[in-house]
Amino acid sequence: MTSSTATETVDVLVIGAGISGIGAARYLSVEHPDKTFAIVEARAAAGGTWDLFRYPGIRSDSDLYTFGYEFKPWRDKEAIADADRILAYLHETIDENGLAEHIRYQHRVVSAAWSSDDARWSVEIDRADTGERVTIKAHWIFCGSGYYRYDEGYTPQFEGRERFRGQIVHPQHWPADLDYEGKRVVVIGSGATAVTLLPALAEKAAHVTMLQRTPTYIIPLPREDAIANALKRFLGDERGYAWTRQKNIAQQRITFEFCQRFPSLARRVIRGVNKSQLPDGYPVDEHFHPPYNPWDQRLCVVPDADLYRTLRKGTTSVVTDRIDTFTENGIRLESGAELDADIIVTATGLNIQVFGGVDMSVDGEPISLPDTVVYRGMMLSGVPNFAMAIGYTNASWTLKVGLLCEYWCRLMGYMDAHGHDTVWAEADPDMPTRPLLDFGAGYVQRAISTLPKQGPEAPWLMSMSYYRDRKVLRHGDVADEFLHFATASETSHRPSEKKSAVV
Repeated sequence: MTSSTATETVDVLVIGAGISGIGAARYLSVEHPDKTFAIVEARAAAGGTWDLFRYPGIRSDSDLYTFGYEFKPWRDKEAIADADRILAYLHETIDENGLAEHIRYQHRVVSAAWSSDDARWSVEIDRADTGERVTIKAHWIFCGSGYYRYDEGYTPQFEGRERFRGQIVHPQHWPADLDYEGKRVVVIGSGATAVTLLPALAEKAAHVTMLQRTPTYIIPLPREDAIANALKRFLGDERGYAWTRQKNIAQQRITFEFCQRFPSLARRVIRGVNKSQLPDGYPVDEHFHPPYNPWDQRLCVVPDADLYRTLRKGTTSVVTDRIDTFTENGIRLESGAELDADIIVTATGLNIQVFGGVDMSVDGEPISLPDTVVYRGMMLSGVPNFAMAIGYTNASWTLKVGLLCEYWCRLMGYMDAHGHDTVWAEADPDMPTRPLLDFGAGYVQRAISTLPKQGPEAPWLMSMSYYRDRKVLRHGDVADEFLHFATASETSHRPSEKKSAVV
């Protein structure tokens, strides 16, 4: 990389042009039209997850009435949408809000250094298109890059992998020319990606087997929301969307609360639904009855019961076992059974990489993420003028991100009104903490030690309740005793050492 002497300065730098970054930029442009901003995206296209993943059948596992933005109605008749429709929705949002001119593609953030003297971030960026390293200075950073590592997925070490004579594919790097027509395919995994792949691959493959170590809770939902479509016909797109959004938020919350409060009953209900969809005599408890309670991990949705249809037709099957070794012709299991395969798909999960792996520092001191605590789900203790987007794990991701963006804009407005240019949250060092994502999924457990922490109660608790967050983030006070404000002339030391107004 060659260094560029030109340095750009903006009020806000948004990292990531996926669903979170696009949403944040739209809220910013509407609530603070006088602020300058840029969106930097490491890839060559907008859309984040929905542009990156190209495996067959990729779709949302949340309805678009809640996964979509509150400010932009979802007009499609299908509530559970394929990636191309979601991507079109995101590009419409970019065009309708004039965001395209603000996006800088192939700009990968390498480091971000905060200077209290200047009350600015200095962000080093590698440009893949020109080979330059450029600098953008910003008063604020909004990180909308999510927490997945986009350049590689997670694949465990499989004994004998090199012996397999067929093709091994990870869904995160799906070859555009992969020919699976008439082939025997084994999909390793039981999460959302696997249950999406099975019916999609079955349309052309000779047979598709889902090989899982443990079952996952799977529930069918209609691809089209009949009530939503009726509301849109009678009330129009905007009002129909708003009513449906509230209906579905309530449904999600009721389902989650039911599973949490009555796990044994929820297990029986889900098992009953699965049994009614599976062939007579199917071993439900072996393949569809997880050892953990519902919502200890995220539930998997199958639209229009497509997975069950393929199981009834015999074009797909589920095997619950552990892998002993790959062989020349497939996989030998610990039970001694063998699965023949022409193609093996390792739908074994993703790697977490918080903030895209960016090196961050405050006044020359590196930020150790595990030593920080998250404030209101969007700021890191001791880190000034930095906001991030982490959505719900028990509901649609974007519901939380939208509320965080609203609060973030309110916070900036508060600072402007009171003459502040710096804000940071400060946590009690003796406060007990626990992992940021209190969730049993493997990709979370593998990365626990690298993540920030959360505290035992608000505002340090990662709330997973839309209704509670709406009250606090949209209608509650902007400032509290944990937020510290200052101007650049007052900030000559690290935030945790400063003496400034506590509002």
